[in-house]
Amino acid sequence: MVTTQEESETNSTVLSKKNLLDGSTILGNPNAKISIVEFGDYQCTFCYKFHKDTMKLIVKQYVDAGKVNFVYKDFPLNGPPSIMASEASYCAQEQGMFWEYHDMIYENWQGENTGWVTKNALVKFAKNAGLNLNEFNSCMDNSKYSQKVLENEEFARKINIDATPSFIIFDDANAYRIIGAQSFDKFEQVLKEFG
Repeated sequence: MVTTQEESETNSTVLSKKNLLDGSTILGNPNAKISIVEFGDYQCTFCYKFHKDTMKLIVKQYVDAGKVNFVYKDFPLNGPPSIMASEASYCAQEQGMFWEYHDMIYENWQGENTGWVTKNALVKFAKNAGLNLNEFNSCMDNSKYSQKVLENEEFARKINIDATPSFIIFDDANAYRIIGAQSFDKFEQVLKEFG
């Protein structure tokens, strides 16, 4: 389902380009005209499906071409393991490896709340990504990014996000919302609206 974001749906001062991009690691050209923000949970089945089926096509067709940039914001609906996975992605970001680590989590996905997201698994991903494990472990042990993850979740709720994955596609004038792991065609249809 694609809907135009209406002013009445949410506080327009909260839903702004600055707030959507603030503090995020941007994949692609930071100055691209159009941005896609995903609100996701690393354990979410439909987030996994989106990353497996649609994300690579969006990157290939739009992000790599410099037309669109992509941002991931945490909406950890599946509890503490999801929060821990999000924290780990920011510990990887400290070493310039956010997107590599993000992709590695989804590449090793084993279901919602099945016990696969553990501290040991996250450290193994860090090792496989070539991260400095002392720095990564210190970051994780200190829960350095727990507040950031919770703030992302709180922000999502303020703009009426209530499911994962949820996407906001926007430029300086328009914003569209897509809910769920939709096909590449659905994203392409919305992106064509921007002209």
